[in-house]
Amino acid sequence: MDAMFDIYYLSSDGTTVEPDDIPKTKENVWVLGKKYSAIQDLDRIRRDISSIIWCTYRKGFVPIGDEGLTSDKGWGCMLRCGQMVLGVALVRVHLCADWVWSPETRDPTYLKIIQRFEERKQAPYSIHQVALMGASEGKDVGQWFGPNTIAQVLKKLVVYDKWSSLIIHVALDNTVVKEDILQQCIVTNDRGDSSKSSECSTVSDWMPLLLIVPLRLGLSEINPIYVNGLKICFQSPQSVGVIGGKPNQALYLVGCVGDEVLYLDPHTTQRSGLVENKSTDEQKEMDCSYHCKYASRIPILAMDPSVAVCFLCRTRSDFDELCVIIEESLMRESQPLFELCETRPPHWGPSTADIDLQNTTLFTEFEDVDRQFDDSDDEFEII
Repeated sequence: MDAMFDIYYLSSDGTTVEPDDIPKTKENVWVLGKKYSAIQDLDRIRRDISSIIWCTYRKGFVPIGDEGLTSDKGWGCMLRCGQMVLGVALVRVHLCADWVWSPETRDPTYLKIIQRFEERKQAPYSIHQVALMGASEGKDVGQWFGPNTIAQVLKKLVVYDKWSSLIIHVALDNTVVKEDILQQCIVTNDRGDSSKSSECSTVSDWMPLLLIVPLRLGLSEINPIYVNGLKICFQSPQSVGVIGGKPNQALYLVGCVGDEVLYLDPHTTQRSGLVENKSTDEQKEMDCSYHCKYASRIPILAMDPSVAVCFLCRTRSDFDELCVIIEESLMRESQPLFELCETRPPHWGPSTADIDLQNTTLFTEFEDVDRQFDDSDDEFEII
C-alpha cells in the first residue's frame, strides 16, 4: 500500500534524488501555525505535510461548462489552492489540528471530507461547483481566478453545505471587522423549558470561522516591508496558510522557514476518480493521489504580491486569541498587512452578512492582469 504513495523527484538523467524540501538550518520551521525543528523534526514535518489534502489538476472528469472541459490543466490552479485551504479547515473542524493521515486511513469522517472535493457535480466543492459558481459571477469556466475571487466563491459554496458547519468571512479593504464576524459566527439557540427565564433557555453557539483576508502587497513584486507580517501570519496557531503563489503560478503556501515559504503545488495533472469507502486498490490509490509527500519552497520575495491570508477559528477563544495577535503583533508593524477594528466603518454601508449571497455580486477584483500558465506535469511522478 505504501508503494502507491511513493512520490519521487527525478533528475534530468532520470535518477531518483532526495527532495530538498526542508533546509538544514537551526531556524524554526512553521507549518500551518505549528513550530518544528528542521533537524530534529524532519520526519514529523513530512508526516504533517503529507496529511494535508493536496488538490491538483485533474483530467477525465465529467465535462464542465459550454465548452465541455474535461480537465482543469492550465486554468484551475487557483481553484485547487482554494480547495486545499478549505480541506485543512474541514479537517481541523471535524477531526482535529493534530490529525495525521496515512495510506491505511479509512476514518469515515476523513472520507466524507475527501468526497466533498471529488470531480463529481454533486460534490459541494468539486471543480465543477467552484468553476460554475465563478461563472455565475462573470468568471467563465476556464478563466483565471485571483485570490479574492476564489475566497468569494468558497464563501458562497459553504452556505449550501450544512454538514461543513463553517462560516467563511472574507475581509474587505484590508480590514477585519470584529462586529461583522461576531454577527455571523455567534448563533443563538433556544433550549430547555419555555417556562424558564430567557437567560436560562437561550444558549449562544460559535460557528467555526474560516477568515480569509485578500491583500495586495506590492505592484509587481512583494514589498520587503511586508515580509515580517507574513511570517507572523504563518506562525499564528490559527493559520491555515496563504492562497498565493509566484508570478503566473498559483500555489498553496503552508508555512515558512527563514526567508522562504513552503508550499504545495497544484501543477501536476492526475486522473479523475472516486475514493468512496476506500475498499478497493483503485480507491486506495485515488486517496493517495490527494496527498503529497514533500513540500517545495521559494523565497518570500519571489511570491506574487496578490495573496489571501487564511485563519481558522474553531472556537470563540481561538478568535479572541487571533485578535490579540493581530493587535499586538501585526498592527505594530511599521506597515501592517491589515487592520482590525471593532465596528464597521460607516462609509461601508450594510454588512454583507445581511445580503442574500445567492443573488448578489461580491467580487471586487484587483487580480485582473494578463497571466500565462505553467502547465508542466514534470515535477512529480506518482507510482
